[in-house]
Formats: sequence, structure tokens, C-alpha cells
Amino acid sequence: MANLSNRLNLFTESQTLMMAKLSRELKNQGVDIINLTLGEPDFTTPAHIKAAAKEAIDQNFSYYTPVVGYLDLRQAICRKLKRENNLDYTPEQIVVSTGAKQSIANAILSTINAGDEVLVPTPYWVSYSEMIKLAEGVPVFIPATVESHFKISAAQLEEAITINTKMLIFSSPCNPTGSVYTKVELASFVKVLEKHPDIWIISDEIYEHINYLSKHESIAQFESIKDRTIVINGLSKAFAMTGWRLGYMASSLALAKACDKIQGQFTSATSSISQRAAIMALDGDIGPTIQMREAYKKRRDLVYELLQDIPGLKTNLPDGAFYFFPDVSSFFGKTHANGVINSAEDLCMYLLHDAHVSLVTGAAFGSPTNIRFSYASSEEILREGMRRIKESLAKLI
Repeated sequence: MANLSNRLNLFTESQTLMMAKLSRELKNQGVDIINLTLGEPDFTTPAHIKAAAKEAIDQNFSYYTPVVGYLDLRQAICRKLKRENNLDYTPEQIVVSTGAKQSIANAILSTINAGDEVLVPTPYWVSYSEMIKLAEGVPVFIPATVESHFKISAAQLEEAITINTKMLIFSSPCNPTGSVYTKVELASFVKVLEKHPDIWIISDEIYEHINYLSKHESIAQFESIKDRTIVINGLSKAFAMTGWRLGYMASSLALAKACDKIQGQFTSATSSISQRAAIMALDGDIGPTIQMREAYKKRRDLVYELLQDIPGLKTNLPDGAFYFFPDVSSFFGKTHANGVINSAEDLCMYLLHDAHVSLVTGAAFGSPTNIRFSYASSEEILREGMRRIKESLAKLI
């Protein structure tokens, strides 16, 4: 039998997708599973966006589009960036992709060579490290804990930089922790990065609109590092459009052209219908997005209150996204009928089979003492999920 490529050994399967798969398998067997693994809004796409897609179908937008996306969509993205973030870009600096994940992959593959180091504040989104490895780069993890609200300091950033450092990648609001960097904190990073003009910065802002602070802050607002900052965003979280698969990046013209070249050989453009709907999402009524954010905030407050009633969990109150990332190390060494809890992964598997609640080990995000769960579910489901978790954890001895 022919062998598969060695490239597959460079990276691992997504833990979030693996746990979601296990959940579906148990559900198919008739088990009542509460799935809190995926970062997917439980809301539906707003009606005016769906109407724009239907209109696009009727108007026969069914042909190939430019690899980087329709011009009028890229113009709408530029308007959004100026209106909401006070960032000036031209349409030529925008590349539209099949989700923010592809935008990040394009950027990494366009900038990272074998042996290049990429700084990754930790906890981090699962795919950052694996994309870096796929590009033959070296992820360098900068740890943060619940005590610092999972945010690194400028001093940590400076200490991690070496002659091999090529990039810094981070998300704010953050997946998996919900942490949000303030303008002051970003400014402290910029002071460090100004000393190192060869370092790229990927700013993943996909959770921009799920931010419970007063205003989203982008590191691209600082002119001294803007030309080497790559802003990543998309529609999935803010507009409940996960399945539409549309993300985008804003960058220097040279990098945008590089990503156009790479994307042209992998996927070409994203769906023409999704692009037409995206114009309406970006230019249309933002009201439904605000309503979703308020619902998430209410759920966050509810879950935080419920978590305070579960002994052994150590958590903070996140400022954005829709995740909690509690430290569960107090349960390590405890036993149940079928074995011992030696890790967060063991705890997740125990809760899956005993409580029938699906969570993700923090090891997938670079933090092996934690677990992640999403609160992008109804209050009823969240109450029941927390009840089951509390009941199962109380059984451990």
C-alpha cells in the first residue's frame, strides 16, 4: 500500500472537532449529550442577510469570482474597518477567504520559513500551533494563567523574542479564554515590537463584536507597526454565519498579493453567494449582532454565577467571546468507578460519559490544567449542563 506523506506527522487533529465528533457518535446511539465544545453561535443568520443571499441566487451570482473576492465586497470591508476601527485600507489590501481559518493559514504560509519562530501567547486557539508546524515553523509559547486573566505582559513578550522570531500571533477577544487586550496593553506590546522591525503580527479579531468592554481595540491602529500587522476577521461569530465560510484579512499590499497567490492554488475564491450576503452583513443593520452580544453577556453572567457553586473549579470572568476556561487541576488524582483523573483530558472523558456533557481539554490550547466550554447555547441547556457537571464532579473521591 502506498504511504501517506510525512507532513501529516507535523501536526495533530483538532481536539475541538474530535470531541464534537465523539458527541455526535454518542447522540446517534441515543445518549442525551449536551455539547459545549464548538465555538458556534446557536442563533440563526439575520433575516436581511439571508434575503441578500436569496436575491443573489435569483440574480445568478453563480460564477467564479476573483480569488481575493468581489471588488464591492472588499470595498465594504474597507468601509467597515474605517467606520468601526478607524483603520484605512484599500480594496487591494483585502483578501477574502473561506473563513478566518484560511486567512490565517494563508498569512502563515506566506511569511514563515523552516525554523522561523512564532510567538504564541498561551492559551491559544488550537489551530495556531498546528498551522505553524505545517509551515515548518517553530511555535514558541508564552504562558499566561487565570490569575493574569490569561493575558501576557510586554515584559514576557520581550523576553521571548530571539534572532529567529518572525511573527507574533494572538486573538483578542481570545479563544479559548475570552480575554480582551486593552489599548494600553496593546500599546505596551507595540513599544516592544518597534524594536524588532522584522516581526510580523497576526491580530485575530474574529470575536470583535462579542466584546463586553466599551470598545474593541485593534493593534493595527498603531501606525508604527501597521504595515506588518495582519488583521484577521470574518462573519461567523458576529453574524451567526459559521456555515457560510467567509473570512477576510487586511494587510500590506505585498502580503495581500502573496496570499492571493497561495489561495489561487488551493481554493480560489469563497462562495459567490456568501460574498453577496457578506456585503449586506457589513453594510446593513448591526442590530441583530448587538442583540446576540447582549444575550451572550447574560449567559456569561449566568454561567459565572453557576460556576461559583461548583467546588474545585477556578475561573475568572471573561471580557469577550463565549467561553469559560476554568483551571481543573484540583481534580487531578481523584478517582471514579472506572479509573483515575490524571489530566484535563481524563476529566473531559469522564464528564462526557458520566455527565453526558462534552467539553474540550485545555491541553489542546496549550494549557493542560484547564478545560474549555462554550456558552453559546440556551440558558436552559447551560443550566442543565452546569447541574450535570456539578453532580458528576461531586462523585470524584
